[in-house]
Amino acid sequence: MAQAAHGEAVVPGTPCSVSARACVDLESQRAWLIRDGQVVRGPMTISSGGEGRATPVGHSFRVYRKEEHHVSGESTTRDGRPAPMPYSTFFADGGIAFHAGDPSRSSAGCIRMETPDAQATFGELQNGDKVQVVNASQEAAARGA
Repeated sequence: MAQAAHGEAVVPGTPCSVSARACVDLESQRAWLIRDGQVVRGPMTISSGGEGRATPVGHSFRVYRKEEHHVSGESTTRDGRPAPMPYSTFFADGGIAFHAGDPSRSSAGCIRMETPDAQATFGELQNGDKVQVVNASQEAAARGA
């Protein structure tokens, strides 16, 4: 799949290919929403998975579920309640999603973003939309840039 993605044009200002609807660069901790090969929102500040809970890298993840008022089945708040994950847009196995949260803290593999960015992502992406999660320097090298 990476080889096919590398054969496509890159969306200007991102490390992702034009077939993506969302792009995440783990190196810069930024994300973009893309429509018809053009950035429609971003760069957005994000946080990704922390030590031992890395966000998976891939070129052909697909949005498979959206849940506006999701709560975590794994993470809890300081008082032990399930952690809220508002505006969850799930795209990778293991419950990996874009969702609202504090982007200054690493996640358990999800892509955390400020609430307005999570709302926009939730509204823009639909089931089946392609999400690419990459490391920009590796993408550039693979493309021979």
